[in-house]
Amino acid sequence: MTTIEHLRAKLPFPLKRLADLAYNYWWSWTDDRVSLFRNIDPDKWQESKHNPVELIDSTSYVRLTQLANDPVYIKRLKVLAQQFDNYMASTDTWASSVAPQITAKNPVAYFCAEFGIHESLPIYSGGLGILAGDHLKSSSDLGVPMVAIGLLYRQGYFHQKLNRQGWQEDYYIDNPFERMPIELVKNDRGEALTVEMEIRQRRVKVQVWVVRVGRVNLYLLDTNRDDNDAVDRWLTGHLYGGNLDTRIAQEVLLGIGGVRVLKALGIEPAVHHLNEGHAAFGTLEVARLEIERTGKSFYDIEASVRDRCAFTTHTPVPAGHDVFSSDLMDSYFAHYWPTLGLSREQFLALGARRLGDPWEPFGMTVLALRMCRAANGVSKLHGEVSRKMWKILYPEQPEDKVPIGHITNGVHARTWTAPLMADLYSEYLGEDWSTRVSDPQMWAKLDGVPNEELWWRHQVLKERLIAHTRSKVKAARSDRSEEQYRIDAADRLLDPKILTIGFARRFSLYKRADLIVRDAQRALEIFGNSQRPVQIVFAGKAHPQDEEGKRLIQRVMDWCKHPNLIDRVALIEDYNIYTAQKLIQGVDVWLNNPRRPLEASGTSGQKVCFNGGINFSVLDGWWCEGYQVGADGKGSNGWAIGEDANTSDQELQDRIDSQSLYRLLEEEIVPLYYDRDENGIPHRWIEMMKASIKTNAPLFNTDRMIADYVTQIYAPGTAASAVPVRASALV
Repeated sequence: MTTIEHLRAKLPFPLKRLADLAYNYWWSWTDDRVSLFRNIDPDKWQESKHNPVELIDSTSYVRLTQLANDPVYIKRLKVLAQQFDNYMASTDTWASSVAPQITAKNPVAYFCAEFGIHESLPIYSGGLGILAGDHLKSSSDLGVPMVAIGLLYRQGYFHQKLNRQGWQEDYYIDNPFERMPIELVKNDRGEALTVEMEIRQRRVKVQVWVVRVGRVNLYLLDTNRDDNDAVDRWLTGHLYGGNLDTRIAQEVLLGIGGVRVLKALGIEPAVHHLNEGHAAFGTLEVARLEIERTGKSFYDIEASVRDRCAFTTHTPVPAGHDVFSSDLMDSYFAHYWPTLGLSREQFLALGARRLGDPWEPFGMTVLALRMCRAANGVSKLHGEVSRKMWKILYPEQPEDKVPIGHITNGVHARTWTAPLMADLYSEYLGEDWSTRVSDPQMWAKLDGVPNEELWWRHQVLKERLIAHTRSKVKAARSDRSEEQYRIDAADRLLDPKILTIGFARRFSLYKRADLIVRDAQRALEIFGNSQRPVQIVFAGKAHPQDEEGKRLIQRVMDWCKHPNLIDRVALIEDYNIYTAQKLIQGVDVWLNNPRRPLEASGTSGQKVCFNGGINFSVLDGWWCEGYQVGADGKGSNGWAIGEDANTSDQELQDRIDSQSLYRLLEEEIVPLYYDRDENGIPHRWIEMMKASIKTNAPLFNTDRMIADYVTQIYAPGTAASAVPVRASALV
């Protein structure tokens, strides 16, 4: 009996389709979304961390029979199940008409070290994973035949709690795979499908799990088996944990192991898409299989391997790219390069920036660039930065001809748009708005939305964010055994009538989470103003080994305790997808102030746009393309911190940007927000909200992004329709 069949057997007859929905994350971006599951038992829904399989499995049969006798609930389930069946069976999709050469038999294989599909599947750490999850969702909606390859981490990324000194403490929790929306892949004999690999001079068996993301299957590799060495069972223990030895072992597993899993599944990809360099070793396995098949040499088949591989880089600084010493490469690949017919020197040269240097480390990005026919950055500026960074590999080419293009990231609108905003769009833009998110003419209809209508919905979403923040902060203070008055004070934290800023991302030095408090007195005057107050919600983690990042968090926590800011500043611990949704849907302003040009793209600010929030950001990453200036010389759809100021002097840049940040808050943002009519409606602010949506939503979504990947990378030369790409989310 399969896991779906097991869950279905527990359900009364009228509810059996709940099992099909629970095991496919398609439900998470439908109009109904969570309510169908939450209504089973709201308390258990929270306790299960929004895991529908665990929810159903832990619900009493008495409660399930009550629902089975509720005609309203049964009708809702039937409607959603019919939509799901139609969606899964549909063959008339955007991709089938634009790129019919990509087929289920020869799909795109998308490799990534992390995937942020939903908070109930915690195998992600941040932006790279969230982007990968959105990539799969839009590929499904557009009907792009795709499979994905990742790792199933027993404990995922670390969990975060802060002690009474504001210092981050890390801890891990085992993921209960048997109670999650994933299935162990089995062979014809009903046994776990496995592939074997040699890692650290030991044979390692790898089993495979499948996660259904609409029409896309995500296959996750897992070494936690009884027949593996105890050390090898922890190869898939943690995401971005351990040392370089762990990192290279995981990347061997993801790349080489991933290609072997596809072969074992009988899948022959048309394109292997490496999302970041972690899976670059997979190109070598593609080569090995081709050598084995044809009997030709590595250099004879190299071009054909390149023709079947594509690479997306996300890192704009050399230090962010994985490199391994020659000694480490020897220990992992001494048995492998003979299977390619290569000498040690020839093999190591594949990952060397400077050929002939015996001390040159092996670079994963270098390998990916050498072994892939197409490479791209994730924003226009990042493409420029990448061409400059990697020109050393193309000495005969001028910088502007270095073969690294760009496809700017987007977000999956149907996941990140709040249901309350989606309802507004259905009413004023058309019930099919979610299938037309890349159509600027549709978004232009926002001009017809009454300001009062948009405003009250935004205010309700802000109240939801504040309620979530209070709950999380109160629980954290209680866990730290803080004084009772501090615990009780969380019930008064933040005010829905006050201008609210959101800042949520990894606490890394270059992201400058403390820029807003660089001038502590000036920041205090802005946030502590009694007439036109400002409040801010922080969230985010520092990598466990990033001591400087932890100090940033500690500084923000200290600032939160200032007596004049006691109700104006909050930090939400253990940032995850659920908190991210509440933040991007509820803030008035989204703050982003990295050092240029270290933000490859960023997508959190794009999510904010779909919910009426306004970006307040350094001109880096995607915001260089999104920011627009009005006739008055000021931002018409958001604000640019520091404008075009750029210097290699970091201290000077920090001073320039912080002064710009304060000036914009004091002179433009705060006055605009508090400029109200007699009914308390800030009409000029709402017009900027509309501009934020209208100008950014059609461009910075993953439907447009996937269409770009199809026409530029997966099936280059394909003639895309002039009509904006249309998805089939609810067809």
